[in-house]
Amino acid sequence: MITKILMIEDDERLASMVRDYFAQFGFQVARCATAGAGVEALRQHDYDAVILDIMLPDFDGFEACRRIRQHSDVPVLMLTARGDAEDRIVGLEIGADDYLPKPFNPRELLARLRAILRRRLQPGGSQRPLLRFGRLNIDRDARVVCIDEEERSLTGYQFDLLTALAENAGRVLSREQLMDHLRGQELEAFDRSIDVHISRIRAAIEDDPKKPRRVLTVRGTGYLFARKQDD
Repeated sequence: MITKILMIEDDERLASMVRDYFAQFGFQVARCATAGAGVEALRQHDYDAVILDIMLPDFDGFEACRRIRQHSDVPVLMLTARGDAEDRIVGLEIGADDYLPKPFNPRELLARLRAILRRRLQPGGSQRPLLRFGRLNIDRDARVVCIDEEERSLTGYQFDLLTALAENAGRVLSREQLMDHLRGQELEAFDRSIDVHISRIRAAIEDDPKKPRRVLTVRGTGYLFARKQDD
């Protein structure tokens, strides 16, 4: 399976070097030369992770990371030529997953990205407590779901089901996979119970539950939580 990476970097030579090195390992790297173009690309397309330079020609990577976090929980690894500890602290505080100073070894960059992606897929891994998707926020710690800061009512089972979908945003999950994610909870006898709970989740979080934009049905396969959502 190809892993899609967005690199927001104005140095074309550096981006080409990363693209060529990553291609050997099944990673596909797309590049945007400005912060604005990168933020917009993330609204239009799905990526598995972002490599974000701090020094960019329009606005800096810190502001880009803030804007990304307003609508996406995609993993972000920040780069900087300054090597300032304060930059690292600020980057992590605003939602970056990791940080690497320039110049760097592409092998280390790849290793760090793989580690971020592994943590995101492992239950109980290092996860940001708040998942943000446009107007929708899922607070894992408080077990609260909000649209526009207004709390929506879900049962514990429905919260866990929604969280399992959101943590795998952009990936289709079958009913069996969803039940595996919720293993250890009291499940009803047939996996069609998932459909009932999905219907109730949509009633709580969709503007029009009959025309869902967040939790989508993939006929004959399962369900997909959309990464890109309307604000």
